[in-house]
Amino acid sequence: MTTPIPRVPRDTDVAGATAPAGGPSGGPEEGVLGRPYRALSIGITSVVLLIAFEATAVGTAMPVAARELDGVSLYAFAFSGYFTTSLFGMVLAGQWSDRRGPLGPVTAGIASFAVGLLLSGTAQAMWPFILGRAVQGLGGGLVIVSLYVVVGRAYPERLRPAIMAAFAASWVVPSIVGPLAAGAVTEHIGWRWVFLGIPALVVLPLALALPQIRRLKGPADGSGEGGPSFDRRRIKLAFGISLGAGLLQYAAQDLRWLSLVPGVLGAALLVPAVLGLLPRGTYRAARGLPSVVLLRGMAAGSFIAAESFVPLMLVTQRGLSPTLAGFSLAAGGVTWALGSWVQSRQRLEPYRERLMTLGMVLVAAAIAAAPSVLIESVPVWTLAAAWAFGCFGMGLVIASSSVLLLQLSAPSEAGSNSAALQISDGLSNVMLLALGGAAFAALGGGTVSHAATGASGGSPAAFAVVFLPMAVIALVGAWVTRRLRVPDPVRAAAPGM
Repeated sequence: MTTPIPRVPRDTDVAGATAPAGGPSGGPEEGVLGRPYRALSIGITSVVLLIAFEATAVGTAMPVAARELDGVSLYAFAFSGYFTTSLFGMVLAGQWSDRRGPLGPVTAGIASFAVGLLLSGTAQAMWPFILGRAVQGLGGGLVIVSLYVVVGRAYPERLRPAIMAAFAASWVVPSIVGPLAAGAVTEHIGWRWVFLGIPALVVLPLALALPQIRRLKGPADGSGEGGPSFDRRRIKLAFGISLGAGLLQYAAQDLRWLSLVPGVLGAALLVPAVLGLLPRGTYRAARGLPSVVLLRGMAAGSFIAAESFVPLMLVTQRGLSPTLAGFSLAAGGVTWALGSWVQSRQRLEPYRERLMTLGMVLVAAAIAAAPSVLIESVPVWTLAAAWAFGCFGMGLVIASSSVLLLQLSAPSEAGSNSAALQISDGLSNVMLLALGGAAFAALGGGTVSHAATGASGGSPAAFAVVFLPMAVIALVGAWVTRRLRVPDPVRAAAPGM
């Protein structure tokens, strides 16, 4: 069993400075929207709002974009390309934040995110489109890890569940408005404007978040610019994990014997990089931090890989318009936020692990129920209802895993451990999308060619084989939730506990 990471004492921020019980002003009633935290809370949730609009709008436009660019056979690449480069961005952001504070990676990440959207929106073929998605992923990886560091440094532990719930709540409006807006734009103006219009939203997060983030300390010890130097080994491992994941994804999509070469090379790069970047014992679900990191990957990877194929399935197999296909997932934004709000209630803190077990069971059930709509007699709203329950489960699991990570992280390790959590998230997305994409292509999914008209294309079995393995992975994740805490006697015996 691995040595547990020392727990951060309550109401101690991750920069190492003790916050008064009621926040910086000492008022016991202060919350995340209290005067000391209001500007920062609005600013960073605006950043999440931007990412949310991108995710919901792009997912709705993707089936039409892939058809017009003659790239349905590369459909999974459009999603996994984002996650592949985000892996490198996550490690870089963790190193950058621990050394100089989160301002730099947040700024660079938002800029990269906007450039990637412009590249995808102006692409004339599928591979340049995927390149744009990769640039977006680099920006997303930089932003998400640095925001975790912001939360750890700026908020006392008692407020962290609430700000994580606020992050989830910022998905509600995009989840409802995003699919409708993106579907309408795609059908009446063109899918390109779904990408080209989003960069305008960059102005709001920059104006609100950056002045507040600039005030935070640099390295975890508060010593200004002279913090720990960049770990070149971790940067090299980050490059290896991104390149290896990309090669494996390519091999999975190109089902020929020759593809074994990039596949073997990708595995040779990926395995040592994963072992070096994730906490020791992650692959065997060691108790404590390793299991938190593993669970995050299992939850996010299984759910996102399945969700990526939902709009394409509804458009091609049930004849829905892109607008309706995207809107079928809209309720999930509300229930995801509700699940995140539930886990933030102080009285439920002793039951956090049980809530996470429930969440993973709901996720598994939702994914398993999704392909039922391939049967014509099953109403389409069945999937929307099932996905709403699955998103509630994801709200319980994702926010709780973030809270547990900060609880189990020493102050000087917040950036690196946050990066490990996001690497697990992003890597599992890449690998499971590769698995799903390969199965989809092998069973004739690449023959789908009528996404705009609603005519059926491809084999229903190609979709079913994507969802069912993901449901099994989510169910195994329910078992991992039983290993998230280190037993009290072990914690007490560990130094610094």
